[in-house]
Amino acid sequence: MTNIAVLVSGRGSNLQAIIDSIEEGDLRARISVVISDARDAYALLRAKKHGIEAVFVDPEKYSSKELYEKEVLKTLEKHNAELILLAGYMRILGKTLLSAYKNRILNIHPALLPAFPGLHAQKQAFEQGVKVAGCTVHFVDEKLDGGPIIMQSCVEVKEDDTDKSLADSILEQEHKIYPEAVKLFVENRLSIEGRKVKILHS
Repeated sequence: MTNIAVLVSGRGSNLQAIIDSIEEGDLRARISVVISDARDAYALLRAKKHGIEAVFVDPEKYSSKELYEKEVLKTLEKHNAELILLAGYMRILGKTLLSAYKNRILNIHPALLPAFPGLHAQKQAFEQGVKVAGCTVHFVDEKLDGGPIIMQSCVEVKEDDTDKSLADSILEQEHKIYPEAVKLFVENRLSIEGRKVKILHS
């Protein structure tokens, strides 16, 4: 059974979606640790409620990203993490984690990449007047929100939408496709070929 580590910074609603998928028996994996860079992240409480090890690694204690990530890496290795999921993790990963977990880090982004990378993607899309928005699960590499795309889901932008209501609609889809993408990874059904990710038949 695949050991998953989830990196978080905030409320952790996508973490909850993964937990629910595991507890419902749809995703055959276990979350061995949840790591946060924020002491008061609600995601840590979510983890504890489900009996999952919850760890705060304080970035202020380290003089560089490399030293901070080395401490995170120690925690990952201690919990035998095989796959890393970013779930609202507000830090750009550096070489330490990227090299240790090459092609084993997934992220969910609230836009249809490659459009609107970075922060406040839903607001960016709304202000651009797009007719269709959505979310993307992708592999993480050195380029911000630029790794190979695994799965996407579209959301129609309604005439009476606000950036907040659009964000809520996108989040609903995030909670559906993130567990699906993780399941494909766990079942060894993802093949990276250049910029493309092929989904293999089971």
